[in-house]
Amino acid sequence: MHKIYTNILQIAGDVIMVEAEDIGYNEIAHIQTQRGSSLAQVIRIDGKNVSLQVFAGSRGVSTGDRVRFLGHPMRVASGPNLLGRIFNGSGSPLDNGPALSENMIDIGGPPVNPVKRVIPNKMIRTGIPMIDLFNSLVESQKLPIFSVAGEPYNNLLARIAIQAEVDIIILGGMGLKHDDYLFFRDILEEHGALPRSIFFMHTAADPTVECLLVPDISLAVAEAFALEGKRVLVLLTDMTNFCDALKEIAITMEQIPSNRGYPGDLYSQLAARYEKAVDFDTAGSITILAATTMPGDDVTHPVPDNTGYITEGQFYLKNHVIEPFGSLSRLKQQVNGKTRDDHRTIMDTMIQLFANYRETLEKRAMGFQMSSWDKKLLKYGRLFEKHMMSLEVNIPLEKALDLGWDILAECFLPEETGIKKSLIEKYWPKKTTQTS
Repeated sequence: MHKIYTNILQIAGDVIMVEAEDIGYNEIAHIQTQRGSSLAQVIRIDGKNVSLQVFAGSRGVSTGDRVRFLGHPMRVASGPNLLGRIFNGSGSPLDNGPALSENMIDIGGPPVNPVKRVIPNKMIRTGIPMIDLFNSLVESQKLPIFSVAGEPYNNLLARIAIQAEVDIIILGGMGLKHDDYLFFRDILEEHGALPRSIFFMHTAADPTVECLLVPDISLAVAEAFALEGKRVLVLLTDMTNFCDALKEIAITMEQIPSNRGYPGDLYSQLAARYEKAVDFDTAGSITILAATTMPGDDVTHPVPDNTGYITEGQFYLKNHVIEPFGSLSRLKQQVNGKTRDDHRTIMDTMIQLFANYRETLEKRAMGFQMSSWDKKLLKYGRLFEKHMMSLEVNIPLEKALDLGWDILAECFLPEETGIKKSLIEKYWPKKTTQTS
């Protein structure tokens, strides 16, 4: 029998305080008001004073309303019935489908014991050359997509959701515009990826606490599927909105602010989510890709700065492309030696020549005379940007490698590339095909 409390001591924003005993952190409570009912989550315990964040907001809540603690943290349904469904941040359906109450699991649990993990060693193909060829995505990796407002990071996530060679896609949206929510829903449905996808969507108009729940719900469901042997890719957007929600609640709770007003435990809050990425030794895996917008393109902002210490590299989206010199997948060496024997050579050679192209652009901008080598680099750079960097390019890894050889052969002589003779003899195109 759950005890009912009818004396709310304080209401501040969407946070209420009651006096209660034997309550656990993150425990869920049911609040009955004259307007209806809502769930709330315990976010602070100070002796007998228990603070709760009300999911639906505190509007309509009065000090005499009934608060009933349920004795467990937030739970969400799991299992194959979730596939193809769309839910809000608290797990309620948004697609007019039935609410699910079977196979309920707790959210926000601890990361997987390292003893149960294996070293990441399998590649996830996406059909995007700047990822597959130059910064391979590895199963159980945790990577942010650093971006600025206006860049197509949601379009990139949607394309990865459609093309990634995994079993299940879980998409968690935080603070989305309603148009973005409709975009994800429509494009995955159009390309037939909806049946293997699960959406947990929080829009900017929804309660703040639901924004905080989205990563935990997404990752709890992902872990349940991974334990059943599924390869799960979790796509989160936008983690900066998640951190802003943390800041908003910290201000409401009158916590002492840290850098730029964010709570002092920002690193721990981010790590608790990212460290859920895992490759089980006897089951499936969880891979995390999370869009993180950088206000003012400032990588020293607290959100990307803390994120960089936790994750295994980043994809840097700039000028509508994945920037080769800002992006890094620290685990790519675990997999790109197993694809094709020319993978690492093409990757290293093309990036080195592209760096030379960038230097040539600076020389030209300063008025230096262009040598014949500079002219070759300018041609190469234009082809590389068009056929490799563009997010419109959609080809498998093997075709991307062949295309790399074609671009090199069109711009340079074999001896100018520095590639060893055995690979030149094996892969250098016999007849150069014009790539324009």
